[in-house]
Amino acid sequence: MCAQITFDVESQAGVNVIVITGANGNLGRRLLSELSARGEVARAVVRSSRAADQIAALNLDPAPEVVELDYLDANAMAAALRGCRALVHLVGIIKETANGSYHDAHEGTTRVVAEAAAHCGIERVIYLSIVGTSVDSANPCLSSKARGEEILLSAPVPALVIRVPMVLGEGDYASGALKARAWRGTNLLLRAGSLEQPIYAGDVVAAVLAGLAERPLNEALDLAGPRILSRSELTHAAAHAVGRSTRVISLPIAFGLMAAWLLQTLSANPPVTTAMLGVLDHDDQVDPGLALDKLGIELTSLEVMLSRCVADGPAA
Repeated sequence: MCAQITFDVESQAGVNVIVITGANGNLGRRLLSELSARGEVARAVVRSSRAADQIAALNLDPAPEVVELDYLDANAMAAALRGCRALVHLVGIIKETANGSYHDAHEGTTRVVAEAAAHCGIERVIYLSIVGTSVDSANPCLSSKARGEEILLSAPVPALVIRVPMVLGEGDYASGALKARAWRGTNLLLRAGSLEQPIYAGDVVAAVLAGLAERPLNEALDLAGPRILSRSELTHAAAHAVGRSTRVISLPIAFGLMAAWLLQTLSANPPVTTAMLGVLDHDDQVDPGLALDKLGIELTSLEVMLSRCVADGPAA
C-alpha cells in the first residue's frame, strides 16, 4: 500500500480543482504544465514516490498538489477526489506485468474512480483510451480497455472517453523510437504496411482541456492525427524531417508474434508480449471529424508534428 502525501482540502475550498490520475506520464505532465500556465489548481494522483518526484521536478507555479495512493484503494481515491470538480483519468497499460494486470489497470481503476467521483460530487470524468477498443476484441488489452470505458459511461457522473492512436510529443518514448528509425540507414519493420495515424500530444491535451471546459459529454470519441500512412511511409517521413533517407524492409508480423511468445514463455517480465504487439500493430483509420467538431479543436499537421518531435537533433 502506498503512503498518501498529505494535501489540504480545506485550503482549496471554492477552487475548481482538477484531479489527474496517472499524472506522471508524458501526457499527464504536459496537462499539468498547461493547467499551471493557466493559473488553474490541479491535484496529481500517482502511485509511487518516484512518480511524485517526477511531478515535483516540473517546478510548476502554481505547483499541483500531489497524492500518492494505490489506484485500487477506494477510500484513498475518494479522499483524493473530495473538493474537486473534474477528474482526468490517464491510468492504463499496454503490457501486463507480474504486478499489473489489464483487469486491474483498466476495469479495476475505472470502477474505483467512477464510484469515488459519484460519491464526491465530481461534475465530469475524462478518460483517455485507445483507438480500436472493443469488448469483443480478441486482444486482451483492447477488450479490457473497452470494458473500462463501459464502466465509466454507465456511471452516474458524465464521462467523456477520448480514444487515440500513437501519440507523438517532445521527448516521449514514441517520438524517440521514431527518431531512431529516422536516423538509421536501414529499418527492419514488422508489417511495414500497417496503418498509422499519429496525433500530436499537444492536440490530445487540447482535447482534454476542451472536454473540461465544454458542457459535460457522456460518450466516446475517436480522435487521431490528420494523416493516415503506412508504418513505412511514416518512417520515410521522419527521415525526411531530419534530412536523411532510409531503407525499409518489411517482416511478417508472425515473426514478431513468435518472438514475443518465446519471450513471455521464458521471462516473467518480457520486453514485449503478444497482446502488446497486437495493440501496436493495429491498423489506425479514424475519421476525427466528429471529435473535432464537438471539442472545437484543430489538428497539428504531420509536418509540424515531426519537426517538433523528431527533427530536433540526432537520435540518442
